[in-house]
Amino acid sequence: MMRSAVIGLSLAAAALALAGCKPSAPPPQIFKTQTDALEKAKGVEKQLQDEQVKHSAEEAEQEK
Repeated sequence: MMRSAVIGLSLAAAALALAGCKPSAPPPQIFKTQTDALEKAKGVEKQLQDEQVKHSAEEAEQEK
């Protein structure tokens, strides 16, 4: 009898503790600066590759 009362009180205390918790804020975007820089670098790399292909095609056209 005493054991069930202790268990009941423990469960009630745990329920109250959990009910008092607020939802947590969204996690900060720690790596946002780095990922933005990486995406920008990928865009620049693509642009440079496109320019290189264009330049190579123009050279090939001039050699004809």
